[in-house]
Amino acid sequence: MKIRAAVLEQFGKPLEVQEVEIAPPREGEVLIRLEACGICHTDLYTASGADPGGYVPCVLGHEGAGVVEEVGEGVTLVAPGDHVVTLFSPQCGRCSHCVSGRTNLCLAVREQQGKGYLPDGTTRLSRQGNPIRHFMGTSTFAECTVMPEIALAKVRADAPLDKICLLACGLTTGLAAAIHRAGVEPGATCAVFGAGLVGLGAVAGCRLQGAGRIIAVDPSPARLEIARRHGATDLLEGGPKVVDRILEMTGGFGADYTFEATGLVSVMGQAVEAARLGWGLCTILGVAGQGEKLEIVPRLLITGRRVCGGSFGGARGPVDVPRFVDLYMEGKLDIDSLVSHHLTLEEVNRGFELMEKQDGVRSVIQF
Repeated sequence: MKIRAAVLEQFGKPLEVQEVEIAPPREGEVLIRLEACGICHTDLYTASGADPGGYVPCVLGHEGAGVVEEVGEGVTLVAPGDHVVTLFSPQCGRCSHCVSGRTNLCLAVREQQGKGYLPDGTTRLSRQGNPIRHFMGTSTFAECTVMPEIALAKVRADAPLDKICLLACGLTTGLAAAIHRAGVEPGATCAVFGAGLVGLGAVAGCRLQGAGRIIAVDPSPARLEIARRHGATDLLEGGPKVVDRILEMTGGFGADYTFEATGLVSVMGQAVEAARLGWGLCTILGVAGQGEKLEIVPRLLITGRRVCGGSFGGARGPVDVPRFVDLYMEGKLDIDSLVSHHLTLEEVNRGFELMEKQDGVRSVIQF
């Protein structure tokens, strides 16, 4: 079947929207007709050539939502007509990681996914007989995609797909980091560094957990105001003195929970320093540049601070994403204000430009 897709042909060059072929799903796979897709910083990171694991040609995109159109042999988790959110972090339920209950990092398709292939080591995308590799196992900058059934979250059909597609990556990462990875307790003081989609998700997650104080840190006054709308009680413009400000606001001790959502190692260091003496937990969510390292003064750890990471915020997508969709539909989670621009597939490169200008929070492609 022929579809339109945005193909990364060369690193550092604009994506090219062109006609490609997509093959039917094989065993355990599902063909999805995409309705919407968010444009995430990770897509830009790979397109720029900064990602050491990048490859070309490939179809980028991973923050998608759509409708199941066809299923391969043996598929039992979804059926044609089901509404789904795509997951770059699958859950097979059988590998040693899944059965351990200690992590959301499933091992089932990880090796082939990192190489740009589906689980059997091949692609379903091609052009004139030449394969085009998949991105993060999703490739949602396209009218259709083929994915493993274990990498899909089945969601209620009345939820608008152009909004809940944000739960495929950035928003869920922040929400789950506060709810699951950190486990914010009622009445706690939290500090969130970065008010992009991930950081705003963390702010909302802290609010949902009943945090008593939520300090949002970002250099953009406009984004700080959005953070206030999502539950932030205090707003701080980022800078070299921000840790001192947080310590002053917390009696010299620091925040019970801190979250870093910028990808800047300097800010990661601030998030560690701002964690409370004795028990503060810093959760790192941003992706640092290639070769960059986070330096931590050992005294900060000896005196009780802890540091953890959280891919996808620790979320188990097939279970957590439908729950977050329900929160949105019940009016307990505001997603509408996070969608700043609706674009067509042909405008995908404009979406990258808007992101670099920090114009809004998230641009969404509608098909």
